[in-house]
Amino acid sequence: MSRYRTAGRFLLLCAVWGTAFMATDVGLADLPPVPFAAVRFDVAAALLFGGVLASGTDVRPRTRDDYVYVLVGGALIIGAHHAFLFAGQRYVTGAVAAVLLGLVPVVTPALTRLASTDAEVTAGTAVGVALGFVGVVVIADPDPANLADSVLGVALVLASALAFAVAAVVTHSRSPSMPFVATQAWMMAVGAAVLHAAVLAVPGQSFATAAWTPSALGAVAYLSAVAGVGGFLLYFSLLDDLGPVEMSFIEYVIPVFAALAGWLVLGQAVTAATVVGFAFILAGFVAAKWRALRGG
Repeated sequence: MSRYRTAGRFLLLCAVWGTAFMATDVGLADLPPVPFAAVRFDVAAALLFGGVLASGTDVRPRTRDDYVYVLVGGALIIGAHHAFLFAGQRYVTGAVAAVLLGLVPVVTPALTRLASTDAEVTAGTAVGVALGFVGVVVIADPDPANLADSVLGVALVLASALAFAVAAVVTHSRSPSMPFVATQAWMMAVGAAVLHAAVLAVPGQSFATAAWTPSALGAVAYLSAVAGVGGFLLYFSLLDDLGPVEMSFIEYVIPVFAALAGWLVLGQAVTAATVVGFAFILAGFVAAKWRALRGG
């Protein structure tokens, strides 16, 4: 029974994070991307801090690892990752963005080995990265009539994947002393602050241009409470049960739900290029993780 319960939780998380791409597309119809992301994490951080304080848990960072984990994770995983992702989804659909983020578990092992002095890049890792980037080229499939927008959208989402992967490498060996929920609350608060700074620094990203329609508010609520707070808590509870290799497969189930939600709610079609690119990225993941998969 516990195996079925775990599988059900895994699929639920895939559905929650997959539909988040559709919710992002809905919000971007009325909101500029960086202010949209900033407000999302304002709300998520407030909800998490409220829960932590209500439980009486100590939320103060104490160790060097606490500060590194929170600052790097907040600035890159929450701030840069979502700023690039939301900006990219102005030019590509949520389904395409979800597929491109499948590069995260492909490039992370390569970055880890390049950053480590005692680890070498294996043939499998090199093949995996090569296949992954072939997938990116296939997905980009530039439309001559709309060349700049299609390439820009793919480049922005790729930048979001790289920001996430770099943060994963930097925080990999860190062991924060704070409880997980408190760590996530601080990361979201730091990320929200980075995003608000970006609102001031990036031209065209003003709250004055935002239209707070019911659909935009609904998107913020869903992304903050359900995909943000609920999704992250569910992810880390599953990580304890399944381990990092099995959890990596979430990146290859999420695009299915993203494509279905985009098609059902927004009428977005999935192109052949997206499907073929997905196959290349999945093959790259298998190549990069082959040792772990064979041993697990």
